[in-house]
Amino acid sequence: MTTTIDRAGLHSAITDGTVTVVDALPESYYTQQHLPGALNLVEDEVADRAATLLPDKDAAIVTYCSNTACNNSKAVALRLEKLGYTNVRTYREGIQDWTEAGLPTETG
Repeated sequence: MTTTIDRAGLHSAITDGTVTVVDALPESYYTQQHLPGALNLVEDEVADRAATLLPDKDAAIVTYCSNTACNNSKAVALRLEKLGYTNVRTYREGIQDWTEAGLPTETG
């Protein structure tokens, strides 16, 4: 069962550098816009890429996608948990909530 994090908590963790953020949207969306410092990892690549991208299974990880209607972040979080990651949360409101709040994003 994945737990969630709200925008304020995530913003604080990003600012403090205490979280690894994972964008669970397809690469084309990630390239257009993503949360600061986010890594791109989609559900069908978790098994192949997680160990390389996320070597510390106890590190704080937050997955997100576009908004509450999108289930990509939950799917990636569940797969990470099945691989033994112990501190995975989802930001359910996603990048839509983040940008509507006027918070910074990155491109590329």
